[in-house]
Amino acid sequence: MQFSIPLKSSIHSLPSPDGRYVATLFLSVVNVRAVCGLSIANVIKLGDFAGPVLHFQWSPSSRLLLIADAERVRVVSAVDDRFQATVRNHVAAGTKPAYVGFGASDAEICVVSPFGLKFAVFDLASSTATEMANPKVFSPSSACRCFSFRPGTRHLALLTRIAGKDMVSIHSSPARALQRSWAPDTVDAQGLAWSPDGRWLVVWDSASQGHRMIFYTSDGHVFKTWTGPANPLPEDKDYALGAGVKSIQFSGDSRHLAIGDCSRSVCIISMASVTETMRLRHPKTLVPRETLQVWQEQISVSQAGPDLHTFLRATQAISPAPALRDNSEPVSGCASITFDSSSTLVATRLDDSPSTIWIWDVQATELRAVLLFHGNVATLSWHPRIPETLLVKCEGDQYNGLVFVWDPLSEGPRPVNFCQRLPGAKAGGKPRALWLGIDSSSSPSIFFSDAQNYVLACIGEADQGPPPWGGLQRLQPRFPAERREEPPLELVPAAVARPDAPEIDEEDDYSDLEDTFVHKR
Repeated sequence: MQFSIPLKSSIHSLPSPDGRYVATLFLSVVNVRAVCGLSIANVIKLGDFAGPVLHFQWSPSSRLLLIADAERVRVVSAVDDRFQATVRNHVAAGTKPAYVGFGASDAEICVVSPFGLKFAVFDLASSTATEMANPKVFSPSSACRCFSFRPGTRHLALLTRIAGKDMVSIHSSPARALQRSWAPDTVDAQGLAWSPDGRWLVVWDSASQGHRMIFYTSDGHVFKTWTGPANPLPEDKDYALGAGVKSIQFSGDSRHLAIGDCSRSVCIISMASVTETMRLRHPKTLVPRETLQVWQEQISVSQAGPDLHTFLRATQAISPAPALRDNSEPVSGCASITFDSSSTLVATRLDDSPSTIWIWDVQATELRAVLLFHGNVATLSWHPRIPETLLVKCEGDQYNGLVFVWDPLSEGPRPVNFCQRLPGAKAGGKPRALWLGIDSSSSPSIFFSDAQNYVLACIGEADQGPPPWGGLQRLQPRFPAERREEPPLELVPAAVARPDAPEIDEEDDYSDLEDTFVHKR
């Protein structure tokens, strides 16, 4: 395992989606560092920065950075000074937006206003704004569920509520003109999402209304409504009386849709026929066998050094530890569902056993591994490019600066201790661990930040090649010299541009919606 030197960080420090850069916000300056060589790629001054920062985000292409405070949203180029844009007065004075982020492309910014007043799309290329009233879901934790962009054509699907009635509308790209709208057969819809291949649009009802998910074709026609398992087993005879959809997740290849509710089961829908093909039932007692690995964490307390975290493979039946509760209401159901990049493995976590991770083989419909930790699992994520590689971070002081990496061929989760690489040998603030999604043949790498410093770690050993930051090769420019960007611009309510670009120190195809029933006309 190889580590980089510690580098100065802040609470706003993120690696780019392609893993080539790390952007860190210091007061009114953004520092962009190249991973290869760990040299400074750009220093961006934000000028009259109001602060505090509400949103800090990379664009999906790793070209631009978004910095939003209470007064404005700024978009700047990450590694050159060809582009900068400012959106002022994106929400009412004295309020904070529920959501700010990039839209279907780098040229779009989406803003969800507080209290569900409006959903706005700012087009940076044309300096125009499109506003749609009454987005249905507008809390900061769930605002992203009220809209979804269709892959490929980039059509926008928006969930709103008008006069006590749910409405779904589809808007063209890039003008965002209304093309179709309809009232779904829901009582209290909680979200919508396009499938990764763009064939289906799903809308699901509130969990309090039972199991109800509606599948629409790309042009808005109802294809099927899922209301739970058609032939439940005897132990699930009261399934229909329980709470409904709690979480959903599409597989990356669009072949499966996983639906979690408030039970101990997860439904897997085959998107080829939109029918339920399997149910993943989380057993209350785990019986290890040759095809099921059960790894249990062991912590050895040391007075002279850091605690030692190891994993032993269980040989006898064992039950996952239940959640430790106070006087709050009990919770149950599937809290997290995530597919790996190959769409063959899916990891789940239940609310009633938050320290346990269940890993399933979707093709064989079998439970392959169970990881039992002492602390509650805070985050789990599969590597974006390397299949069957899982990153886990747990809560608690005993996990200070510690993350775990698991793959099917390892002898249990492998601990990665960053504390020994940080000044003071301790992680402060709220540590974060993310995959470094660099596209290379080297071993997977991790970005770890504790708000004061960040460190990169390569899981592979030295004999497997240099880490991503250790190469001496020079980075090729991501932006060809002949490529021109839009000039600096600013979006304001009066559509008046002000050329106060911040000082810098250091072809898409669109198509109309298909009509499902065009052959019947």
